[in-house]
Amino acid sequence: MNILVFDIETIPDVASGRRLYDLEGLSDADVAKVMFHKRREETGDSEFLRHHLHRVVAISVVLRHADQLRVWSIGDANSDEAEIVRRFYEGIEKYSPMLVTWNGSGFDLPVLHYRSLLHGVSAPRYWDTGELDRDFKWNNYLNRFHARHTDLMDVLSGYQGRATARLDDIAQILGFPGKLGMDGSKVWDAYQAGKLTEIRDYCETDVLNTYLVYLRFELIRGTLDQKAYDSEIRRVRDYLKAENKPHYQAFLEAWK
Repeated sequence: MNILVFDIETIPDVASGRRLYDLEGLSDADVAKVMFHKRREETGDSEFLRHHLHRVVAISVVLRHADQLRVWSIGDANSDEAEIVRRFYEGIEKYSPMLVTWNGSGFDLPVLHYRSLLHGVSAPRYWDTGELDRDFKWNNYLNRFHARHTDLMDVLSGYQGRATARLDDIAQILGFPGKLGMDGSKVWDAYQAGKLTEIRDYCETDVLNTYLVYLRFELIRGTLDQKAYDSEIRRVRDYLKAENKPHYQAFLEAWK
C-alpha cells in the first residue's frame, strides 16, 4: 500500500475574519489581531483559532511507494490555497494511500475539510464510507478507529486526551531531530515577513519527524522487523543526503 504522511501549516483566514466581524478596511495584520483577541475572550488565554478560521499555506508530504521515498511540499511558493488543497485530494483520489499524521484527526483533516468546502474541492474517494467501494465501509479515512488514516498521536495515547504528547517531544525522545528553527506559533509572523519558503521547509522537516515516528510504530507493532526498520531508516538518511538541501542537511546534523 502507498503510505502518505502529511502535515499542514496555517495562518489566520483574514478574509473570513473580515466577513464575520465586519472588519472591512483593516489590514490583514489588524484583522488577525482582532481574531486573536476574540479567541482569547472565548478561551480566557489561548489565541489558537477555531479550525474553520485557519487558512492553509503549506502541505508537506512523505510518500513511500514501492521502492521509492519522496519528500516535498505540494505546489510551489506561488500556489494559492485552492490549488494546494485540490492537489492534496487529487493524490488521494489517484492512489488511495494510507494517510499518516500526528494529530491529523484533531487538526489537519478538520481544517482541510473546511477549506475544501470553501473552495469546492471534490474528493469522493476520501469521503467514501462504503457507498462507492464496499471495502471502505470497514476501512475508510473518516472513521477514527480505522487504519486508512492513522493518527499516531491518537493511537499511541490510546485515544485518551490526557495521555497525548507533542510530536516534538516524542521525536526527540526517540533520537530524531524534532522541530528545527520554527514552530506553528511562528508561522503567521514568518508569512507576514514573506518567508513562505522557510515555512514550507519547516513543514517538510516536521513531516519527516512524523514519518520517523511512524517507522518506529511499525516496528513495535510487528509490521517491520528490526532489519526492515533499519533499512527504512537508512533509506531516509540516504534520500536526505542525495537531495542535499540546506534544511535536509540541518535535519541530518540534528539527527542523533
